[in-house]
Amino acid sequence: MDLSSFRATDPAALFPASRSTHPPRILLLYGSLRNRSFSRFAAEEAGRILTLLGAEVRAFNPSGLPLPDDAPADHPKVAELREAVIWSEGMVWSSPERHGSMTAIMKAQIDWIPLALGGVRPTQGKTLAVMQVCGGSQSFNTVNQLRILGRWMRLLTIPNQSSVPKAFNEFDEAGRMKPSPYYDRIVDVMEELVKFTLLTRDIKDHLVDRYSERHESAAELSKRVNQSKAT
Repeated sequence: MDLSSFRATDPAALFPASRSTHPPRILLLYGSLRNRSFSRFAAEEAGRILTLLGAEVRAFNPSGLPLPDDAPADHPKVAELREAVIWSEGMVWSSPERHGSMTAIMKAQIDWIPLALGGVRPTQGKTLAVMQVCGGSQSFNTVNQLRILGRWMRLLTIPNQSSVPKAFNEFDEAGRMKPSPYYDRIVDVMEELVKFTLLTRDIKDHLVDRYSERHESAAELSKRVNQSKAT
């Protein structure tokens, strides 16, 4: 072990004397472009709940986002997405289940979020809530896949989640969710997301600080996390 890179857990860093007081900043991503997009309706419902809970909410519209690697990173929609991710302290990912998986629209958004920008990871230590809507009976394929992606992006994915079966029955003509246990679950998930965000946002860097990365030199770390597309 490299003792110069080893650090014992610091309770003072986990429980700071002062904490941020601004509203938690939450970004909503959804995975369908249909006019009656139930994943968007669910995300919008989540946004209303988050606003009632005191959060500041933004939603990203994926319409016009190019396929990953089919446009430069300075494409306006890519830049908009990345700026919103950097702004956020937590996210909600809401996708339909299509062919037993998340949609390509949902995955494309996540693929455009870089693991690192100049050695800084824009998602690391931020919170995440995952939701899915189903055309048929209830499934958890998509939320399970979203959890895997959240872990890969080093997001703190909260324990609770939402899966809405037969979503066409759960929203009215205006796109508002009808009262039901499925709506109650979304309230539960958003309550939990706000709590975890408030608990962790000021200490997120400490929570995911790693010995193995401290052991690397800054130059080696930058080289590894910013590998060229060719590699």
